[in-house]
Amino acid sequence: MDIQIPTALLDGTVLAILNREEMYGYVLTKTVQGNLPISESTMYPVLRRLKKNGALETYDVPYEGRMRRYYRITQTGKDELTKIWSDWVVFRDVINRLMEVNEDE
Repeated sequence: MDIQIPTALLDGTVLAILNREEMYGYVLTKTVQGNLPISESTMYPVLRRLKKNGALETYDVPYEGRMRRYYRITQTGKDELTKIWSDWVVFRDVINRLMEVNEDE
């Protein structure tokens, strides 16, 4: 896919995933990368920004002598996800309508 992913949609994707399940950074990155063509270097700034904006919070869990940083969505993040979802539905419908191919022609 050669289409650039807008920041708001990437934020929404991360928030939607974390709305279903708390994850540590590596697994979250791999989950997104399994569906969208993004690099690790793209994901961590997204996570930092969402945390700075109060949409996410973190906590650390020891694992095999290291700490894993887990991310969880906050109420602010859930509110932002609702807004992004609403905007996405409108955007998606407009694009689908504009790009619709009339197979009868």
